[in-house]
Amino acid sequence: MRHAYEDAELPALIRRYVTPGRRYLKLGGGLLRLQDPEYDHFARALGEDARLITPHELITLLKGGWRERRTAAWLIAVSHRTEFRERLGELLLASEMGGAGSAYCVALATFGTSDDAELLTSYLDRYLRRPDLAYDQPIALGALLFVTLNLGTDHAEPFLAPDGLWHQWQQHTSSTPHAAAPASTLSLIRRLCAFADECGTRPA
Repeated sequence: MRHAYEDAELPALIRRYVTPGRRYLKLGGGLLRLQDPEYDHFARALGEDARLITPHELITLLKGGWRERRTAAWLIAVSHRTEFRERLGELLLASEMGGAGSAYCVALATFGTSDDAELLTSYLDRYLRRPDLAYDQPIALGALLFVTLNLGTDHAEPFLAPDGLWHQWQQHTSSTPHAAAPASTLSLIRRLCAFADECGTRPA
C-alpha cells in the first residue's frame, strides 16, 4: 500500500477524486439514501469523473488505502473498465484491508461475466472457510448470486446447499445480521449495480 506522503501523485488524485464531498464515505449503501438534488449531483459528478480518470490514475489509486481503493473500484464499475477485472479479483482475494471489498464486488457484478463469477467464487471458497475473518462474505455472495442469476449458471448453488460453506460460516459467526442474508445482499447489489449503470449512461 502506498501512503499519500510517499507518493507525489497520490495526494492530488485524492483531492480530485476521493475526498470532494466526502465521496468515499457515500460510495456504498449510503448513496441509496441520498435525496435530490444531492443524488443527482452525486451521480452526475461520479459519472463524469469515471469518464475522465485515466488508467494510470486508477492504478495509482488502487495502490492507496481503503478510501482510494473504494473510490477507484467504483469509478471502474461506472466506466465498465473490464481490463481491471483481474486486479480487482486479486485485491478482493488478498483482503489486505477493510472498507474496499464491497466496492470490488460491485465492480465485478457490473461486469457480470463467468470470469467475474469465478473470481467471486474463489473469494468465497477461501473466506467462507474462515469464520474468524468477517470480511465481505455476505456482499460477495450477493454479487455472485446477481451474476449467476443473470448468466443462468449455478456457481452459487454449492455455497447455499444445506451443508454448504455459507451455512457453515453462518453457524460459526457469532452475529450475522438479517441484512447479511443472501436475499438482502442480492437486493443491495442489484440497486448498487443499477446506480453504477445509471451514472455511466448519464450525458456528459
